[in-house]
Amino acid sequence: MSLKASVPFLVTAGWLLNQAAGQCIADETINAQFASDGYSTTTTAEDLEAAGTCCQETICGIPCPEEVDAPGKGYGIAVAVFMAISALIGIATVLFIKGKSENYFVAGRSLPLWVVAATLASQSIDSNAILGNVDLSYKFHFYDGAVLPIGLGLSLILNGVFLASNINKDGALTLPDVYAKRYGKVVEVLVSICTIISFIFLLAGNLVGMGTIIHYLYGGISLTGAIWVSAVVVLAYTITGGLFSVAYTDVFQATVGWLGCITLAFYMIHNTEQNAPPQSTGFAGYSYPDDETCELYDGVDCDNQDIVNAIDGTLRTCCYNATKYGAAGVDNGAYLYADAPVIQAQMTKPDGLTPFPNAIVFNWATIFVLAFGNLAALDFQARCMASKTPKVAVTGCLIAGCLTFMVGIPFSYLGAITRTYYGPDTARASFETDTCSTILELPTCALWNPDSLAFLKLLTHEAPPVLGAWCLVGIVAASMSTCDGAILAMGTVFSHNIMRNVGGCVTTKSLLVIARLASVPFALIAAAIASLHKSTGYLLIVAFDVVLASVVVPLFGCFYTKKPSPLAAFLSILAGATTRVILQFALPRDGFSIAPFNYPEFMNVGPAASSLYPSFFDEPIDSRWDPSEEKCDEVQFNDWSGVDSLVSPVVGLIVFVSVQFLERNGPLIAFKEGGLFEGYLKDGQGGDLGKNQGDEESDSEIQGGEVETSVNVTARTGEEEVTE
Repeated sequence: MSLKASVPFLVTAGWLLNQAAGQCIADETINAQFASDGYSTTTTAEDLEAAGTCCQETICGIPCPEEVDAPGKGYGIAVAVFMAISALIGIATVLFIKGKSENYFVAGRSLPLWVVAATLASQSIDSNAILGNVDLSYKFHFYDGAVLPIGLGLSLILNGVFLASNINKDGALTLPDVYAKRYGKVVEVLVSICTIISFIFLLAGNLVGMGTIIHYLYGGISLTGAIWVSAVVVLAYTITGGLFSVAYTDVFQATVGWLGCITLAFYMIHNTEQNAPPQSTGFAGYSYPDDETCELYDGVDCDNQDIVNAIDGTLRTCCYNATKYGAAGVDNGAYLYADAPVIQAQMTKPDGLTPFPNAIVFNWATIFVLAFGNLAALDFQARCMASKTPKVAVTGCLIAGCLTFMVGIPFSYLGAITRTYYGPDTARASFETDTCSTILELPTCALWNPDSLAFLKLLTHEAPPVLGAWCLVGIVAASMSTCDGAILAMGTVFSHNIMRNVGGCVTTKSLLVIARLASVPFALIAAAIASLHKSTGYLLIVAFDVVLASVVVPLFGCFYTKKPSPLAAFLSILAGATTRVILQFALPRDGFSIAPFNYPEFMNVGPAASSLYPSFFDEPIDSRWDPSEEKCDEVQFNDWSGVDSLVSPVVGLIVFVSVQFLERNGPLIAFKEGGLFEGYLKDGQGGDLGKNQGDEESDSEIQGGEVETSVNVTARTGEEEVTE
């Protein structure tokens, strides 16, 4: 007996199963049971589309997703004008450089508090913290997106408390300079390589954010083409003006962007009728899970009184009122119970999102990675170095951290609002036909396919036009502000910390030229990665996973050990990085970032299991799917992503502390004096040698050629000083 298996389902978003040979269902037996007029075992999805229908309608009775109109031209004009103004401001700052490296790298160490706070927050509030945040909270739930601004904001606060003052006092041009002073050239180069790799991924994620908006607004440009356009625009003004261009464009971008983003977020939160999808009204044959829903929608007695609620075992005796709402139905029946903007249990219980899986391990790991990995962020620390005083650096970090929370977290609430307009219970919903789920009681169409452009469509179709355009400009501003900082940081570190250590081929006179030239290939590499892996939030996590595993522990060692050991730093970096690489391949991964728990929610969807109706439909029992008879071939999620990110820095810390302890009475290896493992002064650092622990009393205490921190330091010779 072949019956159409019509539909509820919900967010197991993104876990797609490919349809074999273009057919709606790969299993030939089940596919044959759906044969009807216009559909046979040889009919493909393409055939159905040509006939004006689709798989989810033919197999599951769910109407084909409605198309959404293209955005108005005004949105594209607003974004283009903003990008042009930002680029002109950045290029104009070349007048402030005057050929001086210090002006290019650290803006002459002259940035006041309001610029420092704005530019730090601009680096933190990027397209990951906004667009990637909403995208994840829309596809999954609130904290899947909120962990991004939470982690980024915490990082700035931790930096202000533990590192910013010391970084500013150190007189460095780049973050690797801080390592070079204590640990020598080998560690300096290793740190430079790790941080550059990290920032290539950070830049790639933000290019995806910018590119996605340009692609959406200008339909004729492919996403790949839009990513390359974004890279060229930001690269042009960044290499011209250096940190001056980055800092002052950041202020402009922050002023325009944050206001637009915050205004839009709070407007939508306070003015949208439904801040999250309500429980489904349903359609003919849909049974309600409880008396509350039955009363809410004036339900009627079901024809069949033997429908069992799989969640609590009670009988579902109340059904959809076709007389009141019409036989065609109101929605897709996706929400047995009302959704909510925030579910607090998501971060405390593995089954907090029942009946859907919860990436609780990965979410906590994300907060940890961003909070601590960002402490080795080149752009954050460059702004601390460029601050007028240590107090400005500290205060700027604390203010920027709070701003990150204020702008980023409200955007996580917009995920549920976006689901209200573009979620599984709307006419725009798309489903993977060849999927089943036991816990959802669905033999087919168990998997919702989220719309990757849903939030942008919300801005251009549901929000007031002015606010929608303003927010789009704000997201582009956030992307540009982080992209320019990343490009500048990579070029600076490559020229100053790597090329200067390769046979002395770079002098102060050629430093600016090398820095500008080096920025180009790094930007191109990042654009290539962005074109291949079009993801925002994921690339952000990868970026700071790299440095957390390798260089964060030795950074704390620079200021919080009395005798920073070059050997401890070197072995710590190798141990952390090696552990991270090994665990990348040793730990089980299935690509879903969901750790296995012994709950039914943690079973992935399987291929279509039956042609019968879902088991909660008001149909005779022999016409309803029985999972015990026709099993859904599900596999448990088994992805330990996040564990590797937590373990690797711990290994690095153990190695660092162990070597420091063993060397308490003297070095284990006597490195050559003035060699590659001996700390040395970089340009401008000489006056601050005693500030390893932020101890004001050690400012000038140099005894017998050895600093208070007992770091033997040799001055760089044979090079010109940077012009002050």
